[in-house]
Amino acid sequence: MSIPTITLNNGVVMPQIGLGVYLTPAEQTAAAVASALAAGYRHIDTAAAYGNEAGVGQGIAQSGIDRAELFVTTKLWIADYGREATQRAFEDSLQKLGTDYLDLYLLHWPTPSNFEATMASWQLMEELRAHGRIRAIGVCNFTAEQIDTLIARTGIVPTVNQVELHPLFSQTGLQAANQARNIVTEAWSPLGGVYTNHPADPNQPIRLLDLPQLKELAAQYNKSPAQIVLRWHLQHGRVVIPKSVHAARMAENIDLFDFTLSDQHMAVLNALNQDQRGGPHPDQFDMDFLAAPQS
Repeated sequence: MSIPTITLNNGVVMPQIGLGVYLTPAEQTAAAVASALAAGYRHIDTAAAYGNEAGVGQGIAQSGIDRAELFVTTKLWIADYGREATQRAFEDSLQKLGTDYLDLYLLHWPTPSNFEATMASWQLMEELRAHGRIRAIGVCNFTAEQIDTLIARTGIVPTVNQVELHPLFSQTGLQAANQARNIVTEAWSPLGGVYTNHPADPNQPIRLLDLPQLKELAAQYNKSPAQIVLRWHLQHGRVVIPKSVHAARMAENIDLFDFTLSDQHMAVLNALNQDQRGGPHPDQFDMDFLAAPQS
């Protein structure tokens, strides 16, 4: 199976679909990664904060696939922002992953309350990239304004902005801003796993894959609702990292290349947007936010 790729603004080629391991238990991660690689995935996305980088490294080792054939992403956690802490965290991630370089290293959140430390980390990441220890650097959960501040203050343009994005929260303005800056948009929670509240019943969650529009399209194309949503992402030119620990679901999630959604059906999915964020807002996320009781 040949998975399509996207060329980043520094020339690095990135597979358009990968396996995400957010909330994958550490003890299940190695098997999940090995299963994904056996199914044809070549892109794995993890983070220091997930607590499963070592499992990702074990799964890669078990696969027997040459490291050069893989695209490995991890993320710098906000508690490790600042130059010296970033260096230590980077080395720790490499050790856990069992590799001597990263394909993509991301700032996990912008932390506007401590943006000086955010920039210090970003500048060190660029130095590590220049020395060949990272192939590309990018950000997660940044607004367009935060990206512009980062660029203005450091002169370094991210290659990727990984953000919450799915048909219920499509972030069209941010996608356009990323594109204008030649930054690839990568979707976390691409299948809407973070729920929003139903406008008519605040106690009732909306599950994207249960919506009748998705079920109708799935029946028409003889695909699953998840495949319909992932195909929508791909046709919009985004990178996606669906999560699963089940081999059958992993195989389903990359079985996307024998059909194309019509313009009419793309419009149906586009129209599902509710502009309701499931995760935290980038303007609010920092260590104080994490420490505060969540309602």
